[in-house]
Amino acid sequence: MKLNDNFSLRTVRKKMLMVSKLAGILLILSYILATRLDMDTDVSFAAWFLFVLIIVLAVDFLMGRFISKPISKLNQTARKMAELDFSVPCAITSDDEFGELALSINTMADNLQQTLARLEAANMRLEQDVKHERQLLAERKELADQLSHEMKTPMGVIRAYAEVLQDEPDEAKKQKYSEIIIKETERMSGLITTLLDLSALETGTLRLNPERFDFVEFLETVAGRLLIDVPDAHYELHYELPEHKVYVYTDKARMEEVLDNLIVNAKKNVIADGILKLTLMEQAGTLYFSIYNQSPPIPQENLPKLWTKFYRDNNSKYSGSGLGLAIVAQILSMQKFDFGVENCSDGVQFYFFIPSVS
Repeated sequence: MKLNDNFSLRTVRKKMLMVSKLAGILLILSYILATRLDMDTDVSFAAWFLFVLIIVLAVDFLMGRFISKPISKLNQTARKMAELDFSVPCAITSDDEFGELALSINTMADNLQQTLARLEAANMRLEQDVKHERQLLAERKELADQLSHEMKTPMGVIRAYAEVLQDEPDEAKKQKYSEIIIKETERMSGLITTLLDLSALETGTLRLNPERFDFVEFLETVAGRLLIDVPDAHYELHYELPEHKVYVYTDKARMEEVLDNLIVNAKKNVIADGILKLTLMEQAGTLYFSIYNQSPPIPQENLPKLWTKFYRDNNSKYSGSGLGLAIVAQILSMQKFDFGVENCSDGVQFYFFIPSVS
């Protein structure tokens, strides 16, 4: 053992022993001085008593500093920890048992705080998983209910024509009824496929596969297939497109679904010999797409409903599945593209924005 260790004050016990020894020595010295000094006995006693009082106060101060105050700080910290408050560490830095205890308490507080944070994070993940599972169950129930509701009409038509077909002697009528049954079957199959696809997009089962491509050429191809050289066209087509290539980074197949649904919707709802206008403009690194069809306006309160599943506008000439615009909304929302619909002076306009890339 080193000599310095014998005289070090790194423990509370050694500090108090040192204080008590010094106090004892000072008391003895003060008594000796008081009795040896050539002064009146009462004055000598008063001086000695005053000196003893100073020593007692000094010892009390040192006891408070070495023991009482550290214990009080430790008690406050422990009380806060019991209330799960780890914001203020124990501020004891002395080089003794109390300092070591404070360091241990602060370390324990940090470990507890980290453990609680991990538990809270795990609890939040569990809550999200439970919420997600409940959402999936609700969506599955909704999907089953919607399928059940939407299947009633085509199933009723198929059953009715199948029953008539059994007793129909006319071959021409049999052929007609068979075509109707096939048409309704295809409609039902398409409805199921579309609804399942939309459900997969909503639940995140289907992922987007973005790629870089020229959106101007892409739009010309899609619009040309749906609008140009249509034999029974009853509208006047206008269009405004950039004369140069503009590239985007998005899912090409899904954006084709978006354009298909928006163009078909406008095409079906434009009034006879009315204007159908297709617009694509580049503004500050963003492409603005819009499609306008001349038609009666949609009631303002019904505009947000157009994006919901199976919603059908009573004033619309087009009786579709009610899923096209819902798919548009889902695909654009997944990519955080702004979109909307608005009434114009004599028609309706759908639009969306898509960032361009170099």
